[in-house]
Amino acid sequence: MAEESTPLAARLLGAGARGAGAVGRATGIDKAVEIAAEEAIVSAVESEAVERAIARVLEGPVIEEAVQGALDSAAVKKAIVETLDSELVDEVWRRLLAGPQVQQMVERIAAAPEVRQAIASQSVGLLGDIGRQIAKLARELDNVVERVARRIFFRRRRPLPTNHAGVVTRGLGFIIDAVIINLFFTVVAGAVTLIASFFGGSGQGVPRGLIAVGSLTWLIIVGLYLGGFWALAGQTPGMRFLAIRLEERRLSPRRAFRRLVGLGLSFITFGIGFLGVVFGESRRSWADRMAKTAVVYEERKTPPAPWSTLAEPVAPAPLAEGAAAVPPAPAVPAEPVPVAADGMAAGAVPPPAPTPPSAAAKPEPRSGSAGSAAPAA
Repeated sequence: MAEESTPLAARLLGAGARGAGAVGRATGIDKAVEIAAEEAIVSAVESEAVERAIARVLEGPVIEEAVQGALDSAAVKKAIVETLDSELVDEVWRRLLAGPQVQQMVERIAAAPEVRQAIASQSVGLLGDIGRQIAKLARELDNVVERVARRIFFRRRRPLPTNHAGVVTRGLGFIIDAVIINLFFTVVAGAVTLIASFFGGSGQGVPRGLIAVGSLTWLIIVGLYLGGFWALAGQTPGMRFLAIRLEERRLSPRRAFRRLVGLGLSFITFGIGFLGVVFGESRRSWADRMAKTAVVYEERKTPPAPWSTLAEPVAPAPLAEGAAAVPPAPAVPAEPVPVAADGMAAGAVPPPAPTPPSAAAKPEPRSGSAGSAAPAA
């Protein structure tokens, strides 16, 4: 019944199409058409025009608007939240953290020299920050104390700032050194006293001779401490904490001994030797003048973190719209130049032959000078 209701023309066209399909399958024309169509599609996709069109679409606002719209969509947000809260994500994290790869990665990061250096710098960072703040405050007090002392004694103010250390910074550095020396001497003296009392001490006090020996030992320790650091580093630990140092990085033993003598004389005279630090233009004490040196401020810079010195990758220059990247031209090896038998390259112009001295042009005689006379008329 369906065939009777179909028009004759449609039935003829259907029969013709089926016949053409049967002929195409029998002769292989359909396969050739499929292969030709596939090649045409591939060549069209791989063409530069299609690449430029895709690049223009990606660079245009269409993709950005589509992504922004997807991110702003409530349905997308809900789907992302449900995915993150699902048990599947928790199970993936548990398996990932329990795997040996994560443990190896953590061990490699912990063993990296940059990480160790950062931890070491953080361990001493607090002490360094405290030292910098104290040094900054001490420098300000140097100027304040000097200005007040000069005003009291009717001395003119310092016209220009100086980098020489003042009395407050020097005093704080000397107090730190004194604490270090006395702690060391207390430990040594306690150990010696304990050994002496154990091997025959009477327990009735320390003998006077031992007191004299201890005092002499203390003076020797002070001299070795100060003179040694001045000679080896140009600064003591107390001076380093306050960021001051001698002008010279190292002093000779002779100059270090002279500075010790000047320091002792300054203390014996009840601090008269330190008045030059307050009222002198160069802030030099007797010890500085005897050793021909000076104490100056040391400017310090905080070292950068190890990872901050890594060079950032340089982004390539953007190409103009529609321009394709040009690969670098391959290097062409230079062809050897043929050399003639006389040692000159083929095709080279020989240098001009030197002119013999006999063929050189001679100057013409001046008129009126010695030479051939003109014939008489």
